[in-house]
Amino acid sequence: MSFGASRLGVGIIGAGNVGPVLGRALAGAGHAITGVNAIGDEARERVEAMLPGVPILEVPEIVRRSELVLFAVPGSELPAIVEGLTKLGAWQPGQLAIHTAPEFGAGVFADAPGVIPIALTPAIVFTGTSLDLTRLSGAAVAVTAPAPVLPIGQALAVEMGAEPVVVAEADRPTYARALDAALSSARAAVATPAAILASIGISRPDLLLSGVVGAAIDEELRNVAGLEADPRDAEETWDERG
Repeated sequence: MSFGASRLGVGIIGAGNVGPVLGRALAGAGHAITGVNAIGDEARERVEAMLPGVPILEVPEIVRRSELVLFAVPGSELPAIVEGLTKLGAWQPGQLAIHTAPEFGAGVFADAPGVIPIALTPAIVFTGTSLDLTRLSGAAVAVTAPAPVLPIGQALAVEMGAEPVVVAEADRPTYARALDAALSSARAAVATPAAILASIGISRPDLLLSGVVGAAIDEELRNVAGLEADPRDAEETWDERG
């Protein structure tokens, strides 16, 4: 399947922070959004902002209309939705079934007959706004799929402006734990010192912390990648500055 010459009908299950953003990215790559499932006023408003004119439909109808179905739902809900659609006989042979839950691989679609299963998980924090499109550009996307299908997942990641990184099926739970650890550590790195600064009357601790926290994280990421320090950086460390 050549995505450069193919315009797919894409249906989106889930209108939280992730689904409408990825739908917008796929629409920007030339695919047609057939429908979105959105529950609640906030979700509907998000769809209207990110995917204006796209119809809000029930899940079975989205599956019926779409060549690619994107499940942007929490991992805790995904298996039950897949099972429900299987019981309804809703799947279409050759249909692309894709989800974004970090803890699952393509195997979550094992009982969905005839589908092409792929897991795509962008490694960014989503806000549900157009800001995420900038974050998605150049970001890593974990791709998990059976070997013959893997190029399709990689191509979709590239179409969204991201960099595909292959994660094995068996490694998905470990990958999810790593993401959770990174998020928890990053939040603690801000929350704890922000509280300390607030206790001494600093009204905008973010102004004092943004440069320090950002630089420290960037430095650690460069160390993990085995990169040398940027020669444009100042030679002195934070502790040495007077």
